[in-house]
Amino acid sequence: MELFYHPLSRYSQKVLIALYEKQANFYPRITDLRDPLARKAFQQFYPSGKLPLLKTQEGQLLPESSIIIEYLDTHFQNGTELLPAEAERNLAVRLFDRLIDFDINNPLFQLEKLKYTPEGHEFEIKQLEKQMFAQFQRLDSHLRQNHWVCGDSFTLADCALIPCLSYSFAHLNLLDLDELVRYWQQAQLRGAWMLVLEEVLLVEMEENTGIRSIP
Repeated sequence: MELFYHPLSRYSQKVLIALYEKQANFYPRITDLRDPLARKAFQQFYPSGKLPLLKTQEGQLLPESSIIIEYLDTHFQNGTELLPAEAERNLAVRLFDRLIDFDINNPLFQLEKLKYTPEGHEFEIKQLEKQMFAQFQRLDSHLRQNHWVCGDSFTLADCALIPCLSYSFAHLNLLDLDELVRYWQQAQLRGAWMLVLEEVLLVEMEENTGIRSIP
């Protein structure tokens, strides 16, 4: 398998967590869509030009992080079961995955863009921060009854949430949300996230210094 992704993309991080949880071997294809030449080359290969993208062993191209993870959970029996077999729990996991993507991850992307050029966007930034805090308050209440997002087991929903928390705790005042803090502390000890974070920090260092580390 080949994964086309970028380490700083939260949706790419979501898929990487799943790959590591499933102990699945894959060939990493880091793709920087900010580079015009890389973008053009990738669009020639995959016209919609969206990351992440999984090329399966059969040559099938799978876009969309949740679809990729469903494929992994279906085809790889090793590691963590990310989508429960039981129908009601499966539905709950899928629901939280969608809610996290649409109500947390996508607004976070908007917030990042506005904060990059904040002048003239102060009101929009405050409104988005208020909206985000309300979402995290609801999640904090939910986590009082759940060790992970959907109970005692690590699932697709956790793959979706964990990449959002790194930026959120750095830029939003979430430290009073005790259950969310507890969740983030345990998530940071998860081996799959530690592997993802290692690559994130390496890429951030390279971008900040312009120096590539020796493999």
